[in-house]
Amino acid sequence: MIIVTDALNRDRHTDIIDEMYRLRTRVFQDRLGWDVKVTDGREFDAFDALDPVYIIALDDDGHVVGCMRLLQTTGPHMLSDVFHEILDGEPPLRSAQVWEATRFCVDTERLARAGRARNSISYVTSEVMIAAFEYGRASGILDAVAVIDPVMNRVMIRSGNAPYDYLGTAKPMGKVTAMAALMDCSEERVARLRDFSDIRHDVLTPENIVRAAFESARKPTTHDHLPEALRTYLEEQIAAAGSADEQTAAKALAATIAARYAKEDGQKSQSVH
Repeated sequence: MIIVTDALNRDRHTDIIDEMYRLRTRVFQDRLGWDVKVTDGREFDAFDALDPVYIIALDDDGHVVGCMRLLQTTGPHMLSDVFHEILDGEPPLRSAQVWEATRFCVDTERLARAGRARNSISYVTSEVMIAAFEYGRASGILDAVAVIDPVMNRVMIRSGNAPYDYLGTAKPMGKVTAMAALMDCSEERVARLRDFSDIRHDVLTPENIVRAAFESARKPTTHDHLPEALRTYLEEQIAAAGSADEQTAAKALAATIAARYAKEDGQKSQSVH
């Protein structure tokens, strides 16, 4: 499931964003060994303070497993301020219709353990990409630019997401070679990604379902305390789900109801004492 956060809804999802920063630490610092700034376990840089858009993926259990950051190129961005050597002296792109995509990552450890097509590394990668381009198209963005390495370039080509052009020339940056890739936010690109991943549903999940799944993962609950008839009904709804999305929604509803009953039971217990 995917949630998009921006300046309009960020305050409602600070906990999900916090988990995204922690995921970025595990990927960029711990696994890849990048020289990034980490504070209290969270990878956060100056560009995160510029009201970016975050594309955040959660697995069916409510754990943050993937993300991407989108930032307008009209102001400071990584290609202009950090990786400008790639441009060979040419001025950086500056356009309200060209946005920069950075900090893309997935939780390979958790997704590898899942062993299911829906929660696989390839699936989440495609889901994040589809969400980013569909968000871009809906927001009037024509193109995206991203600083990538040759490995990511090959992954994008194989998945039907090949860049249509490159800016400047590839340059060694620390332990990797960096290159600036251009991608159009077009229906054709989204269609190729969907064909590759066989993702046909709307990848953007309603906020209430995302929140219920996320909160359930943070505060595990059991359904044993529910009235038998209600518990049976919820279990039947989960079992009867006709698709993965319906099952996720049914589980989220069960978790919400279970948490509410647990809270009410706790309040009754306190009133007795």
